[in-house]
Amino acid sequence: MLQVRNLIKTYKTPQGIFRALDDVSVTVNRGEIFGFIGLSGAGKTSLARCISMLEAADSGEIILGGDDITKLKGRKLRDVRKKMGLVFQHFNLLMNSTVFENIAFPLRIAKKSQADVRKRVDELLEVVGLTEKASAYPATLSGGQKQRVGIARALAAEPELVICDEATSALDPDTTRSILALIKKIGKETGVTFLVITHEMDVIKDLCTHVAVMEDGQIIESGKVIDVLTNPQTDTTRRFFSKEYVDDEWLRATTPPGHSSQICRAVFIDKCARRPFINDVVRRFNIEISILSGNIESVGGTMVGSLVLEMIGTSEDLTHAHSYFTENGVRIEVIDHV
Repeated sequence: MLQVRNLIKTYKTPQGIFRALDDVSVTVNRGEIFGFIGLSGAGKTSLARCISMLEAADSGEIILGGDDITKLKGRKLRDVRKKMGLVFQHFNLLMNSTVFENIAFPLRIAKKSQADVRKRVDELLEVVGLTEKASAYPATLSGGQKQRVGIARALAAEPELVICDEATSALDPDTTRSILALIKKIGKETGVTFLVITHEMDVIKDLCTHVAVMEDGQIIESGKVIDVLTNPQTDTTRRFFSKEYVDDEWLRATTPPGHSSQICRAVFIDKCARRPFINDVVRRFNIEISILSGNIESVGGTMVGSLVLEMIGTSEDLTHAHSYFTENGVRIEVIDHV
């Protein structure tokens, strides 16, 4: 569907050349909802603007549907852009046009007939739940309704790829959830591929199938959301995905002679979360376990539980306990020694 290869984008600043994208490569398959997450300045929006051809990359390739769009110009480039829709953070609606006309705008640019415009806009108004707002103006709409108009407009020309750049960051939590549910529903029913640019981890967990973590203009980790969530490979990713909090005052000041104390993160996925592993380990091995913190949440419909444990025992018993967790599908990681 989409392949980005060795993309580089720089900007001139008073301090010198700033490299916003530093040899970025990523593949997005058809029908995926692919999220890009990172702190401000990580390169997420620069990547989105280059893929959408709002800005030109310095070098690299962007392959969409078999064509390297960085080499296209004129009519060929305009034709490729018709395959892409954009959803913006601040809606970017035409304030002097009705909801109907906002959605119809890309269709009129494409010189569709009035009958085709009417049919397509009516379909999209129903999809986004705004049929009764067709004659309303943006100023009379709530933030969530404005974003629904933006989504409908992005879908108007039946694109293969829709890019959402911080599409929910200006919305309240309840409205955000409704917009995420709408995007997920559209993706499932139409097979449209979505690129989601965000700094909100909950958006990635609730919406996306795949994720790329960006830092300093590079993709430092990518994969299925559940794999990256449960087995992060970099410190940046761990900070994004981990909610556990450990207060040093909770930790035991001393341990029995010959014993060690480990602080571990245990991740229980799906059916593993239903088994009494803590009780099993305490009974099978001569160790003590204290639960310091934890949470359970749904990631793409899969339940994921995460606990921070203090485990106290001999080195041999702790090794056996780790092996037992691993053999039964629990991911266990030592994050500190006390």
